[in-house]
Amino acid sequence: MAIDREKQAKDVIRLLSKEYPDAHCALDHTSAFELLIATILSAQCTDERVNIVTGDLFRKYGGPKDYLEVDEEELQEDIRSTGFFRNKAKNIRGACEKIVNEFGGEVPDNMEDLLTLPGVARKTANVVLGNAFGIASGVVVDTHVKRLSYRIGLTDEKTPEKIEKDLMELVPKKHWVMFSHWLIYHGRRVCNARKPDCENCVLNKICPKRGVE
Repeated sequence: MAIDREKQAKDVIRLLSKEYPDAHCALDHTSAFELLIATILSAQCTDERVNIVTGDLFRKYGGPKDYLEVDEEELQEDIRSTGFFRNKAKNIRGACEKIVNEFGGEVPDNMEDLLTLPGVARKTANVVLGNAFGIASGVVVDTHVKRLSYRIGLTDEKTPEKIEKDLMELVPKKHWVMFSHWLIYHGRRVCNARKPDCENCVLNKICPKRGVE
């Protein structure tokens, strides 16, 4: 039976918002700049590992100029354990240089300018805009959101860009920022990739993939 996706999205929001009232961004940060750095580091890396690394990193580097005043090799060593550290160090320094030279030392608060920064695509820009500035510019599509959106019947798409488009059409704009947090919390706690706990899932009655691993 075909799913009424608008109703499905509404039910998912109702159930998950009640289940995870404290859902929030898992990356530790105290500013838009720190969140930008943390999000760049989070590519192919767990949030837990990023938070361990940034605990020291943010004490050492206070702002964008600080990242430009050390050798790139030193920054590489500081972030080595997040993986892909050479490319991440290059992107961080490139983003910092642009922030200093073109944006007055401040992280831009709009999608167009954020996407000009090295290492920043829509996912990173959405994370920063939504969580640091409170601006709903789209829906963050990470691995959890991608997997759960398909599993609970909100999209048939495979690419983050197309999944985000579907979700933006189904989810009211006021929920765009929180929707990804709810799915991420649910994906980590209940609907994990290896063995989803359908028996204890709050979405059990409405999930078209319940009981399917």
